[in-house]
Amino acid sequence: MRRAKPAVAARAEKFHDAGMKVLVTGGTGFVGRAVLAALAEAGHGARVLVRRPDSARVRELLGRFGAEPVTGDVLAPESLRAAVSGCEAVIHLVGIISEVGRNTFANAHTAATRNVVAAARAGGVGRLVHMSALGTRPDAVSRYHQTKWAAEEAVRGSGLAWTIFRPSLIYGAEDQFTNRFARLARWSPVLPVLGPGRGRLQPVSVEAVALAFVRALREPAAVGRTFDLCGPERLTFEEVLDAILAATGRRRWKVHVPLGLARVAARVLEVVFPRLLGRAAPLNRDQLVMLQEDNVGDPAPANELFCLPVETFREGLARYLKRG
Repeated sequence: MRRAKPAVAARAEKFHDAGMKVLVTGGTGFVGRAVLAALAEAGHGARVLVRRPDSARVRELLGRFGAEPVTGDVLAPESLRAAVSGCEAVIHLVGIISEVGRNTFANAHTAATRNVVAAARAGGVGRLVHMSALGTRPDAVSRYHQTKWAAEEAVRGSGLAWTIFRPSLIYGAEDQFTNRFARLARWSPVLPVLGPGRGRLQPVSVEAVALAFVRALREPAAVGRTFDLCGPERLTFEEVLDAILAATGRRRWKVHVPLGLARVAARVLEVVFPRLLGRAAPLNRDQLVMLQEDNVGDPAPANELFCLPVETFREGLARYLKRG
């Protein structure tokens, strides 16, 4: 990761004027763990909403960051009211990329956000930092983006001091996207490209995303604004695969799967995985829609206001591989 310029590093010091008590939803997830690390580094106290606070995994994870577990569920409003008590801010990260059971896009994105907003208002919490997604808009085709937009509208109408972040593809040592293709490349001579593969992405590191969320807490200029979080490069899906292969030192053929065939496969997976395995499908039709769209934005406003580190996708992958 590129070092910050001296002037940028000096400005970044202001974000360590800490001491806030922050409720984090989705804190045990991939992005949530990075946010907890950033909160601890900045000196904030974190309270994490979890369904099973006594599980060994939760105790180990939260103990690592000195975070306080609190029993609750974003779909259970009464538990949220207790969770926000004594907190000055909420970082709301809950989101899904595939549906299973009651974890639908409408529930996980829209209903959950409305519940969090209501609890924050009732509990006197003034600050809300919300995770959305790049590509979210009122005329979106995918249900994922439609429900994300409805969630944003709830945040904008909350009356709270809000900030919304819209990340592009987030990558890191434990992400599901790059690691899935890296694992596939270990044994498969080919990598699938769903459709033409021309939709562009701007991969952004999970550390940069976490810093943006945490630094927004203390930045008055972030209130009432929506920021894109994305890297410096606009890469097609094929170019993303090329970067993963280069970082892992492998050479594989890329095979384009016709969209019609991919839709049929996604529909089958949407039925089989939830009904027979009780798990979310690894591919769904909403993802196919989004992969055909550009997922790009303007990183400059967030990078400049929050003094975020900037690195290319290949630099980031190389850094993770070097760590092992």
